[in-house]
This record gives sequence, structure tokens and C-alpha cells, in this order.
Amino acid sequence: MWTVRYLPEAEAERDALPANERVAIQHAIEKLQALGPRLPFPHSADARGSARCRELRPRAGRCPWRPLYARAGQMFVIAAIAPDGGTNPRGFARASAEADERLAKLEDG
Repeated sequence: MWTVRYLPEAEAERDALPANERVAIQHAIEKLQALGPRLPFPHSADARGSARCRELRPRAGRCPWRPLYARAGQMFVIAAIAPDGGTNPRGFARASAEADERLAKLEDG
């Protein structure tokens, strides 16, 4: 079983979502916990525009939100919650940049 942790900013972004979307995200997190880096498409994919992240795809991509995550040793860190890039490319790009910045700060200590 893999450990998945949220950065505080990502946790706040998740908590601001409607309950049904939080449930969908939690199911995707459970799949990541079970399969780790072996989680296949359509449940996980490279996050376009991010140097560091992958995206979880709740409901196999039919959810309007994408948790952006990176592996940190034997765990995964959720760095941001992004809108789906297909319907909101600017929002996704903004969230990807924020996720990369947050992870860089985490690495710098």
C-alpha cells in the first residue's frame, strides 16, 4: 500500500470542491494507494505542461478535476487540484505551474 499525502494548499483546494467531486477524487486516491506507479491510463496520465507532475483522472477522466501529484520516495504528494485541461486549459496550466512551484519549495526544505 502506497502513502498519499496532500500539500496544505492542495488539501484546501480539494475541500472547496462539491462533495460528489471530493468522493470521486478519494476513489482515485485509493487506486493510487493500491497500485502506486503501476496505476494505468485512464486513471493516471502525464500532466501536460508540468515538469514534475502526473494527473489523477477521477472517474477515468470523466471528472472535471485533476489532482496533480508527484512521487517522493515511497509516497506520493498531491500538490494541486486542477480543472480538467480539455475544458479549462488556462486553469490547468495555472494549477500545473502552482504544483511545480509547491513541489520545488518542498524539495528546497
